[in-house]
Amino acid sequence: MASTSSAVVVAGDEETRVLLRGLLRLHHFRVDGEAEGATQAIELVRMHRPSLLVIDTSLAEGSSNGLIGHARGLSPGLRVILVGPASHPPAVPSDPMQRPDVVLLRPFRIRQFADALVPSGSGDPTKPR
Repeated sequence: MASTSSAVVVAGDEETRVLLRGLLRLHHFRVDGEAEGATQAIELVRMHRPSLLVIDTSLAEGSSNGLIGHARGLSPGLRVILVGPASHPPAVPSDPMQRPDVVLLRPFRIRQFADALVPSGSGDPTKPR
C-alpha cells in the first residue's frame, strides 16, 4: 500500500480501535481518525476524505449500514471493510450504497486483514474473508 492511503477506524470498543489502528499502520495506512459511533465517524469522513473506512459492527451509536451509506454519499469511491464476530456474522444489505466491500470475521489472521485492504475485483462481500 502507498503511504498516502488514509483510513478512519470506527468501533465502540477502545481495544478494537487500537487493534485496527495498529493493523492499518502495519500496512502503511495513515489513520486520520477514530470514532466510537456513526455520528463522529461521519464528521471524520467529511473532514479527512479517507480512502478506507474500517468499521466494527459494535458501535457506541448508530448502525454500520447507515454509516456506510452516509459515508459513501460523502465520498463515493470510499472502500469499506466491515469487521464482525464469526459467531454472529453481519447481514449484508442489498443496497449497494450500504454494502461493505469486504466483511471480515473475527478472529481473523493478519494475512486476511491485509488481503481485505486490496480490492479483489470479486465485489462479493457475502463471502467472508
